[in-house]
Amino acid sequence: MVFHYMAASKSLWGVQPTRIFPSVAPLSVLGILGVELFFVISGFVILMSVMGRTAGEFAISRFTRLFPAYWFSVLAIFLLYTLTDVQGFRPNLSPTDYVVNLTMLQQGLGVGHASGVYWSLWVELRFYVIMAVFALIGITVRRVLIFMALWLVAAAYVGNHEAPVLETLLIPHHAPYFVAGMGFYLIHRYGSSFITWAIVAGAYAFALREATERVAGRVKMVGAKDFPAPEWAVMIAITLIFAVVALVALGGLRWLRWRGLVTLGALTYPLYLLHQTVSAVLIPALEERMNAWLVVGITVGTSLVLSYGVWRFIEKPAQRLLKPRLAASLHGLRELSAKVSESPPKKDQTPQRGYIHTVSVPELLGRDGRGTV
Repeated sequence: MVFHYMAASKSLWGVQPTRIFPSVAPLSVLGILGVELFFVISGFVILMSVMGRTAGEFAISRFTRLFPAYWFSVLAIFLLYTLTDVQGFRPNLSPTDYVVNLTMLQQGLGVGHASGVYWSLWVELRFYVIMAVFALIGITVRRVLIFMALWLVAAAYVGNHEAPVLETLLIPHHAPYFVAGMGFYLIHRYGSSFITWAIVAGAYAFALREATERVAGRVKMVGAKDFPAPEWAVMIAITLIFAVVALVALGGLRWLRWRGLVTLGALTYPLYLLHQTVSAVLIPALEERMNAWLVVGITVGTSLVLSYGVWRFIEKPAQRLLKPRLAASLHGLRELSAKVSESPPKKDQTPQRGYIHTVSVPELLGRDGRGTV
C-alpha cells in the first residue's frame, strides 16, 4: 500500500507521489519489492500445503482460497467502472473481457487485467500448476531438492533466451523467489543441510539479479529523481526479505504469538486485490481537500476495513460452502474410478469375423460331452 499510494500512483495525485512524500521516498519506492516477498512466502507455504496431500486436495484448497475474493473484486471493479465516472486505473474492458477475468487466465488468453495488481496471480497460478503436477508424481524431499536445482538452472537459461512457451511454463523471472521459499520450508521442517542452503544461496544470487534489473527498469522509466531506488538499496531490501523468511525457517520468530496476526494474515489477499481500486476512488476525491498524509491514512484504513468485510462475509462463508462439496465430488470421482478399474471386462461370447474365438473343451463337445450342442 505504501508503494502504490506514496510512490507509484502519479495519475491519482497529479504529480509523482515521491514529490509529495519526499521524506519517505527512499523507503516507499522499495515497496515495489513487496510482491517478491510474497513469492518467497508463497514458495514456503505452498510446499507446506501440498506435502501429504493429493493433487485434488491441493487444488480444492487453492481454489477455495483464491477464487471467492477474486470473483468479488472483479465484480466490484466491473460495477465501479460501469456505474460511475471514476477514471483512476480504468481498465477499458468489454463485458466479455470481464467474464474472461473471472477465470484468472486472462493474461494467458491475451485479455487485459481488470486490475493492474492481477498480474501476480497469473504468476502464482502457474506455480500452483507446477506443484499440482509434482503432487501427482509424488513429493519426496529428494525429489524437491532435485527439482529446485533443475528449476533454477532452467529458469536462468530461459530468462535470457526467446522461448515464450518455456517462459510460460518455467516462470524464469520469479522462479528464484519460489525456490528460496521452498528451500526455507525444507529447512523449517527437516533441519538445515548443506545442499538445501546451497540451493537457497543460488536462489538469492539469482533474485538479486532479477530484482535489480526490474527496479532499474522502473527508475529508467520514471527517473532517478522521482524514483530514488539505487541498486545497493534494492540489494539490501532483497537481503532483508531472505533474512526474515530464514528467521521463520530457523524458528527465530516463534515468539510472535499475537492472535491478531492470524487475522492480519487472512486479510492480505483481499487487501492485495482491492487496495489499488480503493485508492482510485478516494485519493482523487480527497487530495485537494486535506493533508496528503491524512488522505493516505484514510485510504489505508478504508482498504483494511473493506478487506476485513470481504474476508469475514465472503471468503469464509464461501469456503464453508465450497470445500465440503468439492471434497465430496472429488471422493465420488475417486470411487467411480476405483469401480471402473476393479470391474473385470465383459467377455464377448459371440464369435466375430476376423477374430479368434477361444472356447473350452466342454463348450466344444457340448454339455453332455458327446458333441451334442
